[in-house]
Amino acid sequence: MSAHSYSLTHLSDDALAHGLAAAARNEGCSTARLLAHIAEFDARKLCRPAGYRSTFRYCVDHLHLSEDAAYWRIRAARVAQRFPVVFAMVADGRLHLTGIVQLHDHLTEANAEELFAAATHKSRREIELVLALRFPQADVATVLRPVCADASRELVPAPVFDTAHSAPEHAPAAPPPSRVTPLAPERFAFQTTIAQATHDKLRHVQDLLGHRVPAGDLAAVLDLALDALVEKLEKQRCAATSKPHAARATTNARHVPAPVRRAVWKRDGGRCTFVGDTGHRCDARGDLELDHVIPVARGGESTVDNLRLRCRAHNQLDAERTFGAAFMAARRERAGAVA
Repeated sequence: MSAHSYSLTHLSDDALAHGLAAAARNEGCSTARLLAHIAEFDARKLCRPAGYRSTFRYCVDHLHLSEDAAYWRIRAARVAQRFPVVFAMVADGRLHLTGIVQLHDHLTEANAEELFAAATHKSRREIELVLALRFPQADVATVLRPVCADASRELVPAPVFDTAHSAPEHAPAAPPPSRVTPLAPERFAFQTTIAQATHDKLRHVQDLLGHRVPAGDLAAVLDLALDALVEKLEKQRCAATSKPHAARATTNARHVPAPVRRAVWKRDGGRCTFVGDTGHRCDARGDLELDHVIPVARGGESTVDNLRLRCRAHNQLDAERTFGAAFMAARRERAGAVA
């Protein structure tokens, strides 16, 4: 539709008000249908055969929802899956997404009906009061929390002291979330809160690098530290080395020799190789596992040609397709019981 189609300047005041109410009702119905689809899609784990490691990534990368929109809708959909009355309440405007998520941690089979009734047509603030009445918490103390003790070598611009009202008397205030914010092409602002022990290590590293890095250049310190960590982790995870040795002989069929591990990680680019039905390749680079194309239980060997990188979600999907979902569920249950 053209932009002109959304111009409503020709409507009378009454027509505009009625149209707004109708649009709000339609949005409620559309949102309820979206939640129903997300809930069932999530329950069937259909993100995996589509090539995504989670419903969240599917909603963001395939449906092009924002991260916030995906998070709130998936969380609300899971509540509605447990308590189907939520679909109707969203459809007719009795309960909004924020309210559903607010109720999430307090809902049980015993109190759900009463809580939904109490939250009907309530604002976010009003639902906070509903929950405070039913689930009272202890008073909190005002605390002074040091953010940066040495202004000459501070990690991020911040006041020396911060007054908080959200910490229990005997517990530290929760630190603000870490942030990495794009500033310009190839330039990012990085801000986080660190513990005293981490602060001391940072200062020690700065002192050790005094001959190589200008005082206070934390970006250079972080870059060098990450280089060292990457080298260490690649050696552990990928068997990366500048001086490869011949593989040791072993009778363990599941053992993957270091040269094979290196070759598989290099070939697969350190990324899950699962390709979904739509042709989308999973973008997971964390929580990767070496997966046997032909399972060891069926005679598969730990060779380069018989190994591939899979994220945990798609490794489990492959196992379910090979051995059956019921078999794998029972196996995971037994493993959990042993643990």
